[in-house]
Amino acid sequence: MPDIEPGAEQREDRADIAAYLAGDRGALDRLVLRHKDRVFSLCCRLMGDRGDAEECAQETFVKVFRSIAGFRLESSFSTWLFTIAVNTCKNRRNSAEYRFWKKALRFGRSASSCDDDQEEFEIEDVAPSPLVLISEKERDALIQSAIDSLPYDYRTVIVLRHVEELSYDEITRITGYNLGTLKSKLARARARLHKKLRGA
Repeated sequence: MPDIEPGAEQREDRADIAAYLAGDRGALDRLVLRHKDRVFSLCCRLMGDRGDAEECAQETFVKVFRSIAGFRLESSFSTWLFTIAVNTCKNRRNSAEYRFWKKALRFGRSASSCDDDQEEFEIEDVAPSPLVLISEKERDALIQSAIDSLPYDYRTVIVLRHVEELSYDEITRITGYNLGTLKSKLARARARLHKKLRGA
């Protein structure tokens, strides 16, 4: 479904993709620089671990570059990119090796956590709660911990909607959910987060 009026970033993406396909190898570097921070932030929120997030972000861009020749220029590159990132994180979390190591290291998550240098994540209507009484860094850590406790599909829609601030239309394209399913998952995810945070 093409975007009617692409913004500046989308126009730049299309220009760089066209340039790359025409032989400009530097265009790939421009795409990475433009999107790497948001992709890493998304992976960090979904994985809850900096090392895992870095690997998923790198794998995402590898997949993008391998299949970029098939990208349709009338579509949004960022939506396509986020779809690949979400699926990459999901596949990693579902892998037997990942589950084994996370079970073994479940109590040792400190230095590798995604708490540092992350944007503040707001949940609607959490006040009054203990969150208002603690520092911003502690607050973000508690919120990320609450996000980590969600099933992956709930975590995905919460992050895409409230951290990345994507539209419902973009999220349905990324996740493949219809609008009704998306709204239902969001409502349930928010309810779980509210309950978790009120008990913080």
